[in-house]
Amino acid sequence: MTDRTDSGDIDGADGGLQAQETAIVAAKPAHDAAAFLAAIIESSEDAIVSKSLQGFITTWNKGAERLFGYSAEEAVGKHITMLIPEDRLDEEPAILARIHAGERVDHFETIRRRKDGALLDISLTISPIRNSDGKIIGASKIARDISERKRAAERQDLLLREMHHRVKNLFAITGSIITLAARTAQTPGELASTMKDRLVALSQAHEMTLPSFTGDEAFQERSTTLFQLLASLLSPYGEGREQQWHLHGEDTPISAERVTSLALLFHEYATNSVKYGSLSNVEGRLDVTVDARGESVEISWLESGGQPSGNTEPANAGFGTRLEQMIVRTLNAEVSREWQPQGLLIKLSVPRTAFAAPAQI
Repeated sequence: MTDRTDSGDIDGADGGLQAQETAIVAAKPAHDAAAFLAAIIESSEDAIVSKSLQGFITTWNKGAERLFGYSAEEAVGKHITMLIPEDRLDEEPAILARIHAGERVDHFETIRRRKDGALLDISLTISPIRNSDGKIIGASKIARDISERKRAAERQDLLLREMHHRVKNLFAITGSIITLAARTAQTPGELASTMKDRLVALSQAHEMTLPSFTGDEAFQERSTTLFQLLASLLSPYGEGREQQWHLHGEDTPISAERVTSLALLFHEYATNSVKYGSLSNVEGRLDVTVDARGESVEISWLESGGQPSGNTEPANAGFGTRLEQMIVRTLNAEVSREWQPQGLLIKLSVPRTAFAAPAQI
């Protein structure tokens, strides 16, 4: 009996220890899961905040500190409206009403304010918090900064609208050029040849300011300068004889809107020079001087050493003249020609503001 009793006592003690160990093991995963969940919340890049049904902040993770600039000590106990701009205060009662009704708010895009006053575009996901009895006692909010995504979408929209605007302008300009050229061309071949040259000039001008489709640069207007434009247009006539044309004076920037008009104008001058002026032979020289110091930009196009002096342009050069008049009018500029002993001198006086103002031909 004694042995059985001792054995029973021992067995009973072992059973008690095993039961305690089982209870500990059973409780441990729950303890670890809670700690693990807390660690996830604390280390999350998103702001995770809880609040009472009255709108007072009850918890505040590190992500919320980074996003909104307030520490947990500064935020907990304060009303959630500390983050809401005045013009969006009506959002909070509507959100709380949905939480009271047990609803979840998914990916609600809105604007919130940081501690430093800066406004943020954020996406909110809001869920009811229930106690063990299933009663709703508060709400959890996950806030994600979408400012960069919004900026990227805005830049993309701006780029698409800019491309739409440019394409419309190019079609309008091309239509005008065809109409003018058709009035003076003697043969279909002549019309095709002149149109090809001018479309190439338009393409070069367009390419100089066409935004890149990579990086932030894609959403910024790319202007150029007068010297860059002239160098691009004159480069085909300087291969192997770089000293034939020269640029002097002070360079000046040109907005993307103005490049097309100026490219067409100087392309006409260069084409005439190649056909009838200083660029028609290797002894000729072209000097373009820019004086951009005053309210107007004064441009001097001086040809020398080309064909004999005198007006050598053909009598049927009406298209170039009409095109020049049209462009000069849009630029609110003044132009004059003078046939000097050494060659043609063209003087252009363009208001400085015209280089940045929109142009439509």
